[in-house]
Amino acid sequence: MALVPYVENVVPALSKLQNSSSRFYFASHEINIAQDWRKLGVAAVVWDAAVVLCMYLELGHVDLKGKVSIELGAGTGLVGIVAALLGAKVTVTDRKCALDFLSSNVKSNLPPDLRESVVVSELSWGEGLARFPAGGFDLVLGADIVYLEDTFVPLIETLEHLCADSTVVLLACRIRYERDSDFLNMLKERFTVEEVHYDNDKDIHIYKAQKRRPRSDL
Repeated sequence: MALVPYVENVVPALSKLQNSSSRFYFASHEINIAQDWRKLGVAAVVWDAAVVLCMYLELGHVDLKGKVSIELGAGTGLVGIVAALLGAKVTVTDRKCALDFLSSNVKSNLPPDLRESVVVSELSWGEGLARFPAGGFDLVLGADIVYLEDTFVPLIETLEHLCADSTVVLLACRIRYERDSDFLNMLKERFTVEEVHYDNDKDIHIYKAQKRRPRSDL
């Protein structure tokens, strides 16, 4: 969510994030994702959570054919691109300053016949939600978007707006700090939440969430 430039002198484990591109193979397509760590920081690199979520989608755990989907905090756009290649109609979103970069990755990695199935749109969580149909999505995707405590409340507000009772939310993340678990507890107040996948090698969890239905009076 936050676009944080990082200094050039990073620890070796993060050095790959400074590469100008990363290459993947999903949905029978080679995907070449541009990265721009120096300019846009965390919003312009591919994180492990995005890769694991793409693997999960490719395995067919969710039916994507014709599904109306939205990706939050899309960054490089990898997850939304893969969802589109697997048959979904996808709105990929991020903050305004990341949209040109995001649009370029989407355009360069989708065949012409699929480009109309993807819309790139500005979305800062909790703001201007009326531009998006309330409860208008079958699937909401988010990869490594749970890390800034100040965004937790507007993120949940955004999820509530986008989701109908039947909407499935898939969040891929690494639980780094106590605040990450705090977010899940906040989410559980409004949504049912279950862990549906764990990648031991990358230490990434995928959580499935759906709106809690109001309790009827007895």
